Amino acid sequence: MKMKLLPKFILSLGAMGAVLTVTISFFSYETSKKSLEEMYAKQVTVGSESIATMLSVDDVRDIIGENGDETEAYRETEALFNQLKEDGEITYLSLVVPDEDSVTFYIDAMVKEMGDDPANQIPYGSDILYTDAAQDEKDLEKYELIWDLYSENKGTDTPVITDNSYGYNYTSVSPVLDENGNAIAEIQYILDMQKVRGELNSFLYKMLLIAFLNIVVVIMLYVVFVRNSITKPVSKLALFTKKIIESGEFNRQHIEMKTGDEIEDLGHSFNYMLEELEIYIDNLAKVTAEKERIGAELSVATQIQASMLPCIFPAFPDRPEFDVYATMQPAKEVGGDFYDFFLVDEDHLALVIADVSGKGVPAALFMVIAKTLLKNSAQTGASPKEILEKVNNQLCENNDAEMFVTVWIGILQISTGKIVCANAGHEYPAIRHAGGCYELVKDKHGFVLAGMEGARYREYELQLKQGDGLYVYTDGVVEATNANQELYGTERMLAALNINPHAIPEEQLPAVKADIDSFVGDAPQFDDITMLGLYYRGPAGNSQ
Repeated sequence: MKMKLLPKFILSLGAMGAVLTVTISFFSYETSKKSLEEMYAKQVTVGSESIATMLSVDDVRDIIGENGDETEAYRETEALFNQLKEDGEITYLSLVVPDEDSVTFYIDAMVKEMGDDPANQIPYGSDILYTDAAQDEKDLEKYELIWDLYSENKGTDTPVITDNSYGYNYTSVSPVLDENGNAIAEIQYILDMQKVRGELNSFLYKMLLIAFLNIVVVIMLYVVFVRNSITKPVSKLALFTKKIIESGEFNRQHIEMKTGDEIEDLGHSFNYMLEELEIYIDNLAKVTAEKERIGAELSVATQIQASMLPCIFPAFPDRPEFDVYATMQPAKEVGGDFYDFFLVDEDHLALVIADVSGKGVPAALFMVIAKTLLKNSAQTGASPKEILEKVNNQLCENNDAEMFVTVWIGILQISTGKIVCANAGHEYPAIRHAGGCYELVKDKHGFVLAGMEGARYREYELQLKQGDGLYVYTDGVVEATNANQELYGTERMLAALNINPHAIPEEQLPAVKADIDSFVGDAPQFDDITMLGLYYRGPAGNSQ
């Protein structure tokens, strides 16, 4: 679900405000707690030491002596303890004498005005075992600690803290020392910290409330600021963009942003983008129109190129001595490969297959020139050697593009089956004799046409008999590549030809192309694929 910018700001600021509120409040709470605890710890420690110091050792001896509760010292000290308890708001103030496993109470201050219950006052001379007084093992360890300090004539430097059913208390004890520095009793000063804890909790709640209210006010002010300076301009830009998208109209669109910050810069950039987009769309329309025009012209060029190659089969229905068939599949709209076959006279058939360097329109133009020159030269009755040498010199003239063409040419004497051939840097032809399989004829290659003026070429002869076949092709066949960058190769080509070696060319060439397509799969075609096949029936024309 989409959320607008302003609610996102409010939520994020609210979350940040909540974190800040809790953090500030707990920091203040912990700081105040530490200060108060230190203050009250000092109060109980100093208080117990002060009371222990002000007491007369003789009075204390009288109090803890036999029938000490009947002495004047007892009455005066008890009154003093009650007054100190009331003035200092001390929870428990006692004069005690501890020993190894218990403590004996001699004075337990009690002030009714402070809410003390006389029934809870510990009577004079009560001896209370540590195990009875302690809530648990932890409490017992504290009693034993106080005894250990007393046995060493020491008091507590810091309060002993207890938090149990008796309450949350700070306890400090200070020994009453005789003339020799030996402890004869001790002051037990206990302060209830539960009230302090309540005050701290109340302080925490107040801090949370105050911080929360402050942050709410700040967030509200900040939201107003963000809404006016950020979200409204951004929303304006978003609505403007949506309007453009819905209308699809980019011409003469403009937005005014007056914020004096990066959002205004963004508005300027958006306007600049619209201007550039308008120019781009105009240019794109022109380019698209030009591309469509070129596409139409290429389509016409493809048709023209296809019409220049023999494409009506059977090509010579009135000549039973042979069957000839050819195909070309260009890698682009127009290609540089070509084939040709034509009768030089009634007894001679010229066969040509060629591959122009490069692809596309330049190769197609060069192909038209080469094909025309080859056919014109062949129709004069020249031999393959003479044809290649003449055409090579003609193509070398004004060849500024430095293009070239590989050519295989053969002239079949129909009455005898003899083919006089010449090869100008082209692929090896494949021949099949009746009853056999296709094999490569590794002829002597001459140099490519248009590669070097004055080049010389060699002729050689092939003898066809009734039922023999001839197959010539361009490098697009053997160099067809699959997705694993593997080449189709001559071995696969020969294997495809020999699946049904005695098939006529009209069946054989499509079968080879299907095998190439199966091998290549979805990989793109990078080169023209051209093939030409001849099936020779002989002079009688009756071999099948």
